[in-house]
Amino acid sequence: MTTRRRHIAHLHLHGHLTEEQYGHSIELMSGITPHIQAVPPNAIQLDLTSALRYFDLSPYDVVQLAMIRLKALYDIDSSAGLAGNRMLAAMAADTSAPGVTTWVPAERAAQWLYPRPVTALPGVGRATATTLSKFGLHTIGQVSDLPPATLQRLLGAAQARLLTERALGHDPRPVLPAEPAAHLSADLVLERDCLDPAQHHRAALGLADQLGQRLRTEGQVAGRITLTVRYADHSSTTRTRPLPEPTSHSPVLAATTLGLLAGLGLQRARVRAFTLRVDALRPAGEAHRQLSLDPGDSRARALEAAADRARRRFGADAVRPATLA
Repeated sequence: MTTRRRHIAHLHLHGHLTEEQYGHSIELMSGITPHIQAVPPNAIQLDLTSALRYFDLSPYDVVQLAMIRLKALYDIDSSAGLAGNRMLAAMAADTSAPGVTTWVPAERAAQWLYPRPVTALPGVGRATATTLSKFGLHTIGQVSDLPPATLQRLLGAAQARLLTERALGHDPRPVLPAEPAAHLSADLVLERDCLDPAQHHRAALGLADQLGQRLRTEGQVAGRITLTVRYADHSSTTRTRPLPEPTSHSPVLAATTLGLLAGLGLQRARVRAFTLRVDALRPAGEAHRQLSLDPGDSRARALEAAADRARRRFGADAVRPATLA
């Protein structure tokens, strides 16, 4: 049985961020993956492993998507590290200039680590670095080449064992959110400011369809939906509405979203971006659905399940609503 390779991204957010901006950044990243760990005050770690199939992009391209969204929606510059575990991703991010992503593939991790200073490893403070320096150990490669028994005599068994694991690029820690995701969101930044109601309509439908797919993939249902529209002058309008019942059914999400959109009266508004969020999440198995005597509802749900199976097999764009074609 093969183990699925992990893809961890570490984002550094540049500039002086307020607590509100940091919170917005974490919320924005939930539109890419629910597996997010805050690293206050200005970093975020993302486990992209489950997001790759959904977006049908390479790990590097998903990180670029995250950085573009941060810049476009909140004018936040960022840099990133991408690797197979949290430690390597954070170290790679430390070497990245603003706007740059450093990717350390698993097969190149040892080679990338080898010439770096031993002080770049997490947990190597001044005292440890001084001890290692006395014996001519200045780089990570020199530490990884050292016999374990020798390093134990220098540092003690526990610290030597941990340092050896880190020098070899090993870090088994998962990305662990402080609490289960309270919401999911999806956003769309338009290529240019848009006055066209038909394009507004398609944008809202597309976001509702994305969130429906993600809810079903995560095995969750939502009880409330929020639409935020951002305008050319950087102002925004937000409207929230409870759903008729907890659901992950895309047509219900779409109908509620279009109701919120119609209530905004955007006929003359120059729209820059849309963000759709669902919250009041719960496991799908805990939700109760009102039975319907309409055979069309059962057919729609059966078609939706078949479309989800096709997307899992052939990619996110294998099946799309006709209105988005």
